Amino acid sequence: MNLIKTSLLTFIATAIKMISGLVINKAVSIYIGPSGLALVGQFHNFMQLTLTLAQGAINNGVTKYTAEYGKDSPQIPLLFSTASRISIVCSVVVGGVIIAVAPWASEWFLKSVDYVYVFVVFGFTLVLFVLNNLLLSIINGLKEIKTFVSINIIQSLYSLVFTSLLIVFMGLHGALLALATNQSVVFFVILYLLRKHSTIRLHNFRKGFSGPEGKKLLGYAAMALTSAATVPVSHLLIRNFLGETLGWDQAGYWQAIWYISTMYLMVVTTSLSIYYLPRLSEIQEKAELRREILNGYAIILPIVILLSSGIFFLKDFIIWLLFTPDFYPMRELFLIQLVGDVVKIVSWLLAYLMLAKAMTKAFILTEIVFSASFVGLVFYFVSFYGLVGVTYAYAVNYILYLLIMAWIVKGEIYEQRD
Repeated sequence: MNLIKTSLLTFIATAIKMISGLVINKAVSIYIGPSGLALVGQFHNFMQLTLTLAQGAINNGVTKYTAEYGKDSPQIPLLFSTASRISIVCSVVVGGVIIAVAPWASEWFLKSVDYVYVFVVFGFTLVLFVLNNLLLSIINGLKEIKTFVSINIIQSLYSLVFTSLLIVFMGLHGALLALATNQSVVFFVILYLLRKHSTIRLHNFRKGFSGPEGKKLLGYAAMALTSAATVPVSHLLIRNFLGETLGWDQAGYWQAIWYISTMYLMVVTTSLSIYYLPRLSEIQEKAELRREILNGYAIILPIVILLSSGIFFLKDFIIWLLFTPDFYPMRELFLIQLVGDVVKIVSWLLAYLMLAKAMTKAFILTEIVFSASFVGLVFYFVSFYGLVGVTYAYAVNYILYLLIMAWIVKGEIYEQRD
């Protein structure tokens, strides 16, 4: 399946996910407000970090090697059984730790001990989250886009109904509880949908642990753990900095503009994760890699520019639609944030090559450096320009990241490596 067909299918799933997210976000804005949205962002970042740890940080590796081996390879059972054992052990350990430190986590992340039970529930259901994501990674690697899209649509619709109801009746508590349990329920739906699958069969998960396969997945674990430790942590630091220096409403405005960026860019990032990672993983010729990347720019870049332009010109309507009048001060954040979004996608098209070709050292180094530089640039620009300085930092950081990406992947596309 080519990029255009994949993009069309994923657009359907993404559109439904966006509509679901918009309704949920509106409910959060009405029933909780800017400060509550900031706390929801805090818990979401905590989940990102712990989910990656609980998954053994191997899901990108599972997708890559499933695509590279092919469904009929004798290595597939070894890959699946090794990945499942890593996922179960890590999720049980991490879930236990979350339950043990729930009082501290509630106080540190959500500024109150009133939410201890949310962390406890998340700790108990974590293994279901992890198995859900493992199966999705396998489906992605098998390039079964229709199945992948169907599952994502089901997940979005369930999240819409369940989360909205909990927010209406329980406020912030309901929003957090929904985040902590959504994917656990969807796991059982996935099991039902895959009950007759030819490759995802129980006997393919019973081959025991394979040292060679585990070693291959370890490189991806290192990359994913780095992202898990740097991206959410950098956002936590930024959000805490904004909350403590400018106020938590200001932190909520930044969370809101980040949410808008995340939602509309899902149209692109979903296609990248579903199409590009398995596709670039299976390509061996440099000329073909160049064509695939240039084709990606020709298709994706105009879409991003069109979407970001539309978001800018409709910013007042979007604030009215998604939030409440309390959020109108965030309108000054749109212009530079959207410029940063365009540069981000340009750089990510190159960055996916690092994942596809297991360029572990380069990936880890750039993740650490540019997460740290984002935080540093935020501290610098906010001190001069106030809240809008966050968007300056975002755009400048991704311009620098793009330049470094072009330099790093040049050898994969044009030069013979030693």
